[in-house]
Amino acid sequence: MSHTYEELKKKNVAELREIAATIEDEAVQGYTQLNKEHLLKAICDALKLDMHVHHHVVGLDKTKIKGEIRELKKKRDHAMQEKNKQELVAVRLEIRKLKKKLRKAMV
Repeated sequence: MSHTYEELKKKNVAELREIAATIEDEAVQGYTQLNKEHLLKAICDALKLDMHVHHHVVGLDKTKIKGEIRELKKKRDHAMQEKNKQELVAVRLEIRKLKKKLRKAMV
């Protein structure tokens, strides 16, 4: 039976221990003594599951927006050196808007 990280994370310790009992791997040795956090990591290591949750941007050109953010950061640094407060505020606002746009598009 294949498991996913999200599915395993929702299970309680007793259910995770039952799953660990069926796995013959060094990573789950002593599973009866492990708490949920360590048991989840051991099971994921044994089953070679990725514990990191990946987010994908849908409907936008992520590389283009990130490039724009990099350019705006250069403008921001220049405005800080020149002590131009109006430009600094405007650039920071634009960076914030682009980052918010990226976060909204994540799935």
